[in-house]
Amino acid sequence: MGFQTPLYELSDYLKWTTGGRIQLPDFQRGYKWEEERIRSLLVTVLRGHPLGVVMLLKAGNDQIRFKPRAVEGVSVDPDVKPELLLLDGQQRLTSLTQALTGDGTVATMDSRGKLLERRFYVDIALALQGEDRIDEAVFSTPADGIVRANFGRDVVLDLSDAEKERQAGFFPLNLLFAGANTVTWLFAYSDHDQASQFHAQVVQPVTTYNIPAIELDNSTTKSAVATVFEKVNTGGLSLNVFELLTATFAGDPAYFAEHGTDFRLNDNWEETRAKFVAYPVLSSLENTDFLQAVTMLATWKRNRDHAGPRPPAVSAKREDVLKLSLDEYLEWVAPLREAFVWASDFLADRYIFDTKFLPYPKQLVPLAAIRVLMGHDADLLGPREKLVRWFWCGILGELYGSAIENRFVRDLELVPSWARGEVDADTPRTVQDATFVESRLHSLRTRNAAAYKGIYALLLANGARDWMEDKALDRVQYVSLAVDIHHIFPQAWCRQHDVDDEHRESIVNKTAISATTNRTIGGVAPSAYLAYIEKRAQIEPERLDALLAGHLVPADLLRVDAFDAYFARRRELLCELVEKAMGKAVPRDLDEGEAGETSAEFDEAMVAETAEEED
Repeated sequence: MGFQTPLYELSDYLKWTTGGRIQLPDFQRGYKWEEERIRSLLVTVLRGHPLGVVMLLKAGNDQIRFKPRAVEGVSVDPDVKPELLLLDGQQRLTSLTQALTGDGTVATMDSRGKLLERRFYVDIALALQGEDRIDEAVFSTPADGIVRANFGRDVVLDLSDAEKERQAGFFPLNLLFAGANTVTWLFAYSDHDQASQFHAQVVQPVTTYNIPAIELDNSTTKSAVATVFEKVNTGGLSLNVFELLTATFAGDPAYFAEHGTDFRLNDNWEETRAKFVAYPVLSSLENTDFLQAVTMLATWKRNRDHAGPRPPAVSAKREDVLKLSLDEYLEWVAPLREAFVWASDFLADRYIFDTKFLPYPKQLVPLAAIRVLMGHDADLLGPREKLVRWFWCGILGELYGSAIENRFVRDLELVPSWARGEVDADTPRTVQDATFVESRLHSLRTRNAAAYKGIYALLLANGARDWMEDKALDRVQYVSLAVDIHHIFPQAWCRQHDVDDEHRESIVNKTAISATTNRTIGGVAPSAYLAYIEKRAQIEPERLDALLAGHLVPADLLRVDAFDAYFARRRELLCELVEKAMGKAVPRDLDEGEAGETSAEFDEAMVAETAEEED
């Protein structure tokens, strides 16, 4: 990639945007500057102050065929091909083009986002008082030049034609670079001396106003465009690969020749999203996630079909997403749509029904790609059990939080053959790398952690049912019961009994219950709320104990409010639950006497007291 840093006059930029020499690549977002930002920009130009650098990319690049479009507000013959594509500076050049050329009408908005059409003027007398008064001198009117008040009934200012503009002493900024028309307007101004001064002090200096450019040559790659754009874009909006491919695919000549129209990637993605609407757990899937899945499959196929000694790598990296061809995208889009829907059912079988409790949204990417490669083998009992194990290892081992692109690829390469039980198949790194230790349960306190969400789902899958209504916490009841995670020993009780944050807020002291059951529990001791649940639900203690067991809650200790003993036993039960899901041991890294002596004595006293009462 090479570049130059030329200095072009504003008048040249205006000729190039209106004539089509400068156009936008199709990935650029729409124009959306507010009225005040445009006015401030015009003030900057009139004062002769710098407005920053614009970035241009020379067209005619064999590696990049971005679909071009004219700067907004400009009509360009479709046959006119751009020589330069505007990468950075769109909002500024669009504002200047609309305000300083044509009829000067700018499609903008006010501070509340209301759409407006405005024209900009400069007060001649104020502008001649010096640079410090330029800010006051520049103002805007509605597109018709008439300023109204009293809900439109009264005309405050009428600049609807040139004569009225001159009478008011307000110069229309769309004539700033209008050559003979500028002179004509000023020549007819009643105060010839003032007109002459205005031309010399304001108009003439602006005609030589320069804007520096960074001009990338036509050897620049798409990846370099994305990187440079993100580092220098002054609008603060990052450019993602989806937007770059939108422009690239739209410029595909073979597709246009066959279909007579450009391929619209965004429209295709909207079709994909429409198919996912019925599956809430897919609502967090982003267009770039989908492209990563396509890229992995496309590069996997390239790798498989390569006959040479150095096959291309399977990849999910951005630079390889940008190398996707439209044909590759179209090959995999339909299978992946089906695979992501399959993934939503896979998650539902794991009792993950919505994005709130989806541990790793990004893990959907390799899961769907693996399903495409495995086909219906992924539904066979043996392979399915291995897929489930791989899934839980990724979550409970918390392996999809960072540096995930390489893990995506390794999983795609190893999981299908391993799951099928093929001879000499290697165990996937995700399964090998996953570890979970007993003490991690103490630090799992909020649903921000993937392992927290994973254990929550495992509890639901363990047969957990609601304590009040004995309803399964499945996909059907999940929403209607407003199921969420709540404390078992209530927060208020824990504070009264000096239970520290580590134990009170740990997932060991939480489980999934309905909103109704949670309100019933309130802040009282477990022994009290269990008795109330039995009375309210009209059930025997044995039946309630069985419901608690589905949540891995030791009812005997809950009934005597023995927090520390309860905590230790449930922690062990949760470790066993994790071991079963991961297919590997959970190291116990806490001492047996980890619970405090004072609390242990309290637990023993409570058990003894209860036993005496029963006798």
